[in-house]
Amino acid sequence: MSDQQEPKQVNFTIIPDEQGGQPRIYANFCSIAHTPFDFTLTFCEVMPLSEQEVRAAETNHIVKAPVKARVVVPVQFIPNLVAALQEHMRVFSESYSNVGWSKGPVH
Repeated sequence: MSDQQEPKQVNFTIIPDEQGGQPRIYANFCSIAHTPFDFTLTFCEVMPLSEQEVRAAETNHIVKAPVKARVVVPVQFIPNLVAALQEHMRVFSESYSNVGWSKGPVH
């Protein structure tokens, strides 16, 4: 008989622990980058531009937005994230179809 035992499989559900007290962060822009190992999602808040900022953007074609959060996830995480977002978008679209939300991209 072998001294090694087969690993025990345990099924469980992960739920967010709200005790951490993390504040809610609002972002209306997300920049995505990747390496062979992970994806980086950088969330920013883009506010309406002043006339001076619009003139500067016309000149250098850059608008800076403050980073609110940067999340790095392994590549293996992305397919489940995409599937979850698609499912939530499907339910959202069905629930609020009479509100007139655009189904096109926001970027």
